[in-house]
Amino acid sequence: MRLFFALLLLAASALAQTRPHVVFVLGDHEYSGEQTLPLIAAALEKDYGLRCTLLKSAPDQNGETDIPGLETLRTADLAIFYLRWRQLPAGQLAHIDAYVRSGKPVMGFRTSTHSFNYPKTSPLLHWNAWGSEAFGSPPGWGGDGHTHYGHNSSTDVKAAAEHPILTGVAREFHVRSWLYRVEPKWPPPDAQVLLMGTAREPNKPANPNAVAWTWVNSHKGRVFFTTLGHPEDFSVEAVQRLTINGIHWALGKPVPQWKGRIEIDVPYRGIVKVQ
Repeated sequence: MRLFFALLLLAASALAQTRPHVVFVLGDHEYSGEQTLPLIAAALEKDYGLRCTLLKSAPDQNGETDIPGLETLRTADLAIFYLRWRQLPAGQLAHIDAYVRSGKPVMGFRTSTHSFNYPKTSPLLHWNAWGSEAFGSPPGWGGDGHTHYGHNSSTDVKAAAEHPILTGVAREFHVRSWLYRVEPKWPPPDAQVLLMGTAREPNKPANPNAVAWTWVNSHKGRVFFTTLGHPEDFSVEAVQRLTINGIHWALGKPVPQWKGRIEIDVPYRGIVKVQ
């Protein structure tokens, strides 16, 4: 009997290892990505047969210089980033660089356009523009006019294409996140824009901007990126379906049957400074 259960455990372990491995790399100061995306990860494991690992900034979201466990990216089939203005040491950056250069798929949310914020004197300064290399997003906050239209604004979203990622996603919906300006240079001309956003009550003149796109980066990696990502966005079923579909598409898997709305009720935190 003991042998039977031992073999059963070995079989279960082997089966788990064959499931696609999704690694989330989280640390964004403001939008509680380390609270919202674990709920997405739990649904991926429970309902969609994926295996997920969560890597978070230490000791909390304000820890800009340490994300333990980045060597786990070596075994990832997909890396999902939700970062904002980190200053990781070169050794940790090497794991991210190796992953992206491998040509494996990448996915990113919102502030990952400006994942890093090294001072001008740093030999790692070029990492501030990493978003353009990895995701086809603007090269850091302020780069090529990258800005937003005010925290009191919100965004109306419309589908701009037919694509598997948009399967079951409402053609029009509203989100709390304030629109990011990425035009006119981003995303790149060879990207496919999936969703366009229009700012509602902007604090300055605002044109419609892409809020989600696919791309193939210079390392031949499949890319899905969205500038959505306010915690209240994740309570919207259209955003949940966009995320689940995007993850499967990035993995090269068919868009799955929707298993139902995920309970995500995370309030907007804003930037809370360490005392």
